[in-house]
Amino acid sequence: MRTESFREKFLPLNDILYKVAFYILESEADARDAVQELYLKLWSRREVLDDVSNPKAYCITLLKNSCIDTIRRRSRQTLPEILPERDDGMEQADRILARERLANVLEAVKSLPERQREVLLLKTVEGLDYKEIEKKTGTNGIMLRVLLSKARKTLREYEKDR
Repeated sequence: MRTESFREKFLPLNDILYKVAFYILESEADARDAVQELYLKLWSRREVLDDVSNPKAYCITLLKNSCIDTIRRRSRQTLPEILPERDDGMEQADRILARERLANVLEAVKSLPERQREVLLLKTVEGLDYKEIEKKTGTNGIMLRVLLSKARKTLREYEKDR
C-alpha cells in the first residue's frame, strides 16, 4: 500500500479508534498509546493492507485485541511486596509503622469485591466525582454511594481488626 492510500483509508479512523480504545481502557493516555501502537503495527504491515476490504472493522478488531492484552498484562502486575525506602526525616520506628500500615491498607483494598475496589480507587486515587465515576462504570449514583460506603466500612473494620 502506498502512503497516500494509507492516509486516505486509515488515518481518518483516528477519532473512532481513540473512542474505542478509551471505552475499553478508560484512560486518555492509554487510549492514545493504543491507537499510536495500532498505527505503527498497520504501517509495518502495509504490504497486506490492500487486501483489507473494511479498514474500519479491521482496525477496530486489532485495537480491541490490543486493549484486551493491555488489560490482561495490568491484571498480572502485582503491588511490590517491599516498599522503597524514602529519606523524609521520619524516625526508623515511625517509618516501619507507616510501611506496615500502608501494606495493611493495600491488603485490605485488594480484598474488597471488584466493584467496591473499582469505585473506591476511582473516587480516592483518581479523584473523580460521582458523575464521572457513573460514566466510567455505568453504575447509577445511588449504587455508587452504596458501593463506596461498603468499601469504606470494610476498610475501617479491617483497620480495627489489626
